Amino acid sequence: MTERTFHVDGRLVPESEATVNIRDRGFLYGDGVFETLRVYDGEIFEWEAHADRLARSLATLDFEETMPPVTDLRQRVLDTVAANEFADAYARLSMTRGVQPGKLTPESRVDPTITVIVSELPRGGTDGDDVWDGPATLRTVETRRIPSEALPADAKTHNYLNGTLARLDLQESDADEAIMLDTDGNVTEGATSNLFFVDAGQLKTPSTDLDVLPGITRDVVLDLAREEGFPVETGQYSLAEVREADEAFVTNTTWEVRPVTAVDGHDVEAGPMTKLLAKLFDEYVERTHY
Repeated sequence: MTERTFHVDGRLVPESEATVNIRDRGFLYGDGVFETLRVYDGEIFEWEAHADRLARSLATLDFEETMPPVTDLRQRVLDTVAANEFADAYARLSMTRGVQPGKLTPESRVDPTITVIVSELPRGGTDGDDVWDGPATLRTVETRRIPSEALPADAKTHNYLNGTLARLDLQESDADEAIMLDTDGNVTEGATSNLFFVDAGQLKTPSTDLDVLPGITRDVVLDLAREEGFPVETGQYSLAEVREADEAFVTNTTWEVRPVTAVDGHDVEAGPMTKLLAKLFDEYVERTHY
């Protein structure tokens, strides 16, 4: 297998040389943010939305002033994809507070560490194959979503232990994705995905007023649903409502729109609204990246 090329602090380097300092705060404390990106035909999907979320995450961690111009960051991603001769790819853009003295309190002076890693990921779309092996099965886990008062849910940080623990809860099951509840018992999201379900012809998804990361694919799907005239609701939902749903699906950048066929052992249909939204999403990708 040909060695991949990654981007580290302004330089393209072979994967074997792509390292960061062991004292980097992203490694020591999870003190960094990232964005998972899809590249279709050499272009980043929904780049502006990802860049905006990256800036908001950095503002939450209070070092947004060190963020390079978004055109610079975009070019780092595209250069990394091009160096690997990928047309369609997964990319992860990360930015940490960098190396500082080994104490918890950060210094005001920040020299950030910025990295881009990529891997080839064939496009789905109307003419491609889905990146997932089949529809998802979901299981509710004991791990609760960390309250935003403790760790803001709208910041996509390097601290992903909450999702890791949720996935560990699935080890004794055959489920593909976790359903995480908040401390009040409301459904929030998956370990790495946003959750949608259909009830009596209405598309529903947990509100971002809850402890939910506002997903980029989630927003695209909501826009497509509204354009199609589907009734859309965001709110607070119980686990029973999801288990009894007529249809369900999950979204994220890599899965795009992935149908759900079971929730906690209860069968759920991959029904007409799910199939149409998946088709509309594929067509949207084709329109904007061909």
